[in-house]
Amino acid sequence: MRGPTIRDVARRAGVSAATVSRVLNDSPLVLEPTRERVQAAVDELGYRLNATARNLSIGRAMAIGVVVPFFTAPSVIERLRGVVERLGRGEHREYDLMLFDVEGPEQRGGALRDLARRDRVAGLLIMSLPISDAEVAALERDELPAVLVDGTHPRLPRVVIDNVRGGELAAEHLLVRGHRRIGFVGDHPANPYGFTSSEDRRRGFRNALERAGVESDPALDRLGPHGREEAGELAAALLSLPEPPTAIFAASDLQAIGVLRAAELLNVRVPDELAVIGFDDVDLAEIVGLTTIRQPLREGGALAADLLLAAIDRGGSGVPVEEQQALTVVERRTT
Repeated sequence: MRGPTIRDVARRAGVSAATVSRVLNDSPLVLEPTRERVQAAVDELGYRLNATARNLSIGRAMAIGVVVPFFTAPSVIERLRGVVERLGRGEHREYDLMLFDVEGPEQRGGALRDLARRDRVAGLLIMSLPISDAEVAALERDELPAVLVDGTHPRLPRVVIDNVRGGELAAEHLLVRGHRRIGFVGDHPANPYGFTSSEDRRRGFRNALERAGVESDPALDRLGPHGREEAGELAAALLSLPEPPTAIFAASDLQAIGVLRAAELLNVRVPDELAVIGFDDVDLAEIVGLTTIRQPLREGGALAADLLLAAIDRGGSGVPVEEQQALTVVERRTT
């Protein structure tokens, strides 16, 4: 049978795990009545310092766990910058960042279970991954606050964008410039992560074209694994059609870079013979002059960190608010 944990102490005292950590650290930020309440809970539960708690008591910080796929992806890096900026301010400097990279649904579930068992972890940010009802129930059972970024669940706070609207913006940008034969390069809907953002962008894109009277051609939609090289191969297939598209919308900037590389290898001039628009507006997009749909990635990471820090201070995820961020078209030289 396991002994009491920091979260058990927090539950008994009616405070957050972070507050228990502050008491263990003898932090001056804790009011004396709160300190006494936490100490009483420690005594009542017979709590004893395990190795983790000893680390806390000598000043080692509590941690924010971040669960992500492709932690080297440009969009993920931008969001993490926003998180790090928030954790580097004021009293929030007490939090370390623990990064967990997952390669599929099985690893995601294992990472969540592992993090929930770690006393140091005060809360979770789950980025660009779907989460099941059972996994949410487990987080609630462990009273581990969590916030979703680029994902949604009705019982968790979340920071999202309207991916369908983003696809519409891309279509409208190309339609105004006279394009009618337009290709799409994105993720296959049967991807192992359960991503839906690419498919939502494609749906908004095609809906906008249909409203404009542009007939849909299934041959112009090329879907595959997420990646620059894979996107380049898909784009090369499009550009080798007897009647190639005059424009391509890529579901991410990373994939758009692959499209640009394919065009270069096939001696297709951008934007004279092919217009290209991406999605995200990562740093590289500005460097290569890529027209794109901007989502505020760094701001989204910072906002998610704010929501999580507030939830930790409350001792739970709290009201499952949804913060939707605005999208804008950033026009550069590829269109």
